[in-house]
Amino acid sequence: MAEERLQKILARAGLGSRREAETLIAQGRVKVNGVTATLGMKADPERDQITVDGHPIPKPVSQFTYIILNKPQDVLSDHALHEKRRTVYDLVPFPGHLFVVGRLDYESEGLILLTNDGELANRLTHPRYGKEKEYRVLVAKRPDEEQLEAWRHGVVLPDGRRAAPAEVTLEGVVREGAWLRVVMCEGRKREIREIGRTIGLPVRRLIRTRIGPIELGKLKPGEWRHLTPDEVQRLRAYAMSGSPGSPSKRPRQIKSRG
Repeated sequence: MAEERLQKILARAGLGSRREAETLIAQGRVKVNGVTATLGMKADPERDQITVDGHPIPKPVSQFTYIILNKPQDVLSDHALHEKRRTVYDLVPFPGHLFVVGRLDYESEGLILLTNDGELANRLTHPRYGKEKEYRVLVAKRPDEEQLEAWRHGVVLPDGRRAAPAEVTLEGVVREGAWLRVVMCEGRKREIREIGRTIGLPVRRLIRTRIGPIELGKLKPGEWRHLTPDEVQRLRAYAMSGSPGSPSKRPRQIKSRG
């Protein structure tokens, strides 16, 4: 492997964005073959020993892995100490560490991506990059237009934080409730459930159907597969587009073959 900018190597290893990697270098926390690194330095991740705070960074993989999973309800999205409940790693037996792109809470279900491409994972998950995630949300009551407009413009949550604006569409009514289509570029922990509770629309079911250009398609709960080369190419192009703080343009959607 040819030499590359050190910040690019660190980002790909999952140590943050390139800008965050530059900060690590500037703080003197990165060494290459025992020598403190400087901004602009290049290295060969296969040949050189690169450490952060004295710990070697993960060695590069010859080929990245990109997996789409339909997470069922009652499955954790990540490892947890002293937890006996199932996790997504129990569903996807992969030899090596995978980053979870788009964590869902225990009760929620739907599309999750898993990859060992740290740079892509960071670009898709960090709120500042504004990458779209789409959901089908079943609420316990039929919403009125005032509630929908409040959600669209950004609700002030009980902790005082204002949720980012979202695209919210009424898909249909069922008994006393309704299905909503929600597209968000923020997606903080349990945010949809908090928004629903705040405006009087308790969430009964939450299914993520899309991350960027990748759609859940026909994958059944618990099923997973590798992304196709075309899907990977489009996902990477989408992840790297735009700049921090500005929502990305809507991508052309790719339906899962699953």
